[in-house]
Amino acid sequence: MLELAILGLLKERSMHGYELSKRLTDTLGGFWRVSYGSLYPTLKRLEREGAVEQVFSGETVGRRKNVYRITPTGEAMFLRLLEETGHDSTTEDTRFRVRLAFFRYLAPDARIRLLERRRAHLEERLSSIQASLAATRERFDTYTLSLMQHGRETTEQDIAWLNGLLAAERKSVSERTARAAKRGDGRSLRRKEHTP
Repeated sequence: MLELAILGLLKERSMHGYELSKRLTDTLGGFWRVSYGSLYPTLKRLEREGAVEQVFSGETVGRRKNVYRITPTGEAMFLRLLEETGHDSTTEDTRFRVRLAFFRYLAPDARIRLLERRRAHLEERLSSIQASLAATRERFDTYTLSLMQHGRETTEQDIAWLNGLLAAERKSVSERTARAAKRGDGRSLRRKEHTP
């Protein structure tokens, strides 16, 4: 997952480790903290795999900073990681959020597919929470029951949010398709007018 975040940020521009750490915190810090102890080994691994390469900055004051940039191999890896589905439900929430931060790099149909998959995952979670609440409500103390109800409400809000994202994405696709069809019709009409 850290690989995806690093490659996504390096698609925007080349950066040294400290800049990457700061951008990771700024972009994903609300739900995920990255330590230098995991950042630098991941950068080194990506470098060994040919996904990133070092370019040296022109800074001469103090220590020279290694600046990293994404390679064509890294571009391919980034897209593969971005479209990949998670299998571990404990990390799926974070995995989805990291992906969402880079959704602009996906084709509309891939965005819709991933949003629908996420919604299905949350609907399963909601169903499980509701079943637990219905079956064992009287056995829980006030705090446990409150926590479960909060989980239900949060999941319902997330599903509603995803429904809004899906509606906006589908509307955008529909509008682009209509514009393309209109341009195509206009071209075919002009071709017909100019045909002897």
